[in-house]
Amino acid sequence: MKRLALTVAALGLAGTLAACSKKEATPEAAPAPAPAAAAAAPATSMAGMDMPADAKMAKGTGTVTAVTADSITIDHAPIPEANWPAMTMGFKAAPDLAKSVKPGDKVAFDLKLQGGAGEITAITKP
Repeated sequence: MKRLALTVAALGLAGTLAACSKKEATPEAAPAPAPAAAAAAPATSMAGMDMPADAKMAKGTGTVTAVTADSITIDHAPIPEANWPAMTMGFKAAPDLAKSVKPGDKVAFDLKLQGGAGEITAITKP
């Protein structure tokens, strides 16, 4: 019985080591959009999400959860242009934009996407 357990453990370890040595697939030039079911589930982290190196624009909608002098945190719906699912995240914002909203406000916003982050360039309360 001990010999069988050791054999099973050795096979499990060999499988784990083999999986560790595999290289990740290289991302394509244009990542495929996330499936609708996965996009609807809220997430709490941006880890593993694709973001292009060059700046581009995106639009989003959501609810403001926090405001500081130079940032706005929004619980937002999926943002397909950034390949982001629905989540709550903070965005850099000009002080005049930050002063224009408060927690609880439903908003539509424009983002400049660059370097793995988004900066709010316009925000309105629809």
